[in-house]
Amino acid sequence: MKMKQLIAGVLATVATVATFGLASCSNEDKEIKVMKEILLTEEDYAFAIAKENTALLEEVNGLLATWTEDGSLDKLINSYFDGSAKFSYENKSSSPAANDFVMATNAYFPPFESKKGSAFVGVDVEIAYKLATAMNKTLFVYDMEFDSIISSVQTGESDIGMAGMTVTDTRLEQVNFATPYYSSAQVISVLASDTTFDACKTAADVEAILKSKGSSYKIGTQNGTTGFMYSKGDADFGYDGFTNLETKGYTTGALAMKDLQNGKINAVILDLQPSLMISKSLNG
Repeated sequence: MKMKQLIAGVLATVATVATFGLASCSNEDKEIKVMKEILLTEEDYAFAIAKENTALLEEVNGLLATWTEDGSLDKLINSYFDGSAKFSYENKSSSPAANDFVMATNAYFPPFESKKGSAFVGVDVEIAYKLATAMNKTLFVYDMEFDSIISSVQTGESDIGMAGMTVTDTRLEQVNFATPYYSSAQVISVLASDTTFDACKTAADVEAILKSKGSSYKIGTQNGTTGFMYSKGDADFGYDGFTNLETKGYTTGALAMKDLQNGKINAVILDLQPSLMISKSLNG
């Protein structure tokens, strides 16, 4: 997360329903609205690197500092929000080769990482390619469950974890993090016809309503993410959670949004930009 920028402008359609492997039959009754003006949390994204790999940490931080100073990092990130990004990447082999720069990610989190056919796209993928190129290495994108990324970095299976990952105290005990590169926030999304949160102005307003709900109220979110911790409760994050209702975890945010659209859950809590892009795609 994080150059302390939260861009909530109109997004170009850079993700399609096929990106998530989902079919959408959108209509007005099933359109999703993102409560983008109410930031439930704010956190920083950074890249995870093994504790013992201090040389890589220093090299990555140096490159990020250079790209921040010359403005190229801001330009790259902003291109995914204004629709001008053209970059895509396909692995050169089916498994990592010797000397490859291996990026562990979960490619269902646009605009940071997702897939178009067999190609990987997104902010993190393009930054990973720039890092690999600067190191004279070939990038290999290792797509896995979000919850597996930290362990993949710890064991040396992957060189770096890049997946819109929030820095937390618990994760800092497991891995090192490079300099934060982007600032994000969690938001709540509901069906367009749902007026439950329309009068809310602050996170506290939203939280008061959620605390009033019963066990039949279901919030969907992506497993292992800040949104899941926020809804379920997590001491490391400092979130009490909402024990009065059900938090349903999904392998991807897109699947949570699809269940919201189909009326299987009441709301979704997810990062701002993925919420905007996924809802835009599902709304057609």
